[in-house]
Amino acid sequence: MSRLQPHPLLRGAAAHGRRGALSATAEDLHIHIDGASRGNPGEAGFGVHVTSASGEDVAGLYGYLGRASNNVAEYQALLHALRYALARGARRVKVFSDSELVVRQMAGRYRVKHPDMLDLHRQARELLGRFERVDITHVRREQNKDADRLANQALDEKSSKLE
Repeated sequence: MSRLQPHPLLRGAAAHGRRGALSATAEDLHIHIDGASRGNPGEAGFGVHVTSASGEDVAGLYGYLGRASNNVAEYQALLHALRYALARGARRVKVFSDSELVVRQMAGRYRVKHPDMLDLHRQARELLGRFERVDITHVRREQNKDADRLANQALDEKSSKLE
């Protein structure tokens, strides 16, 4: 009988006592996303808060977009979240967003009509197809505080942290 061994990268992280290394390469990630715009359109940014399936913090990403609508910022958050997850080898992702529009458009329940959104939606659909499974769920703002904080940090600092 053979015993399954952890992937060498995971085994090395555990041997060195580093917390969070397992989550950074885990197959399942939970990601909260948020877009923000001060004025609509106005100065815009996004936040992405990544955790393992067990709730352990993995990453906090944010990006400053300059002038954009809130909906564009929401889609940028989704795109960056999906790219981050793919780069870390995630196969299953649960995305949580307080944007009912983005969640319903991605589910096919709302049509995408606005020209600024068509290409962003297409890019997101292409990225979704690279995962084994993606669930995108609408949550209340109160359940999305970490991503909101990161989106506001992008706006306050006019900067980005994408790694």
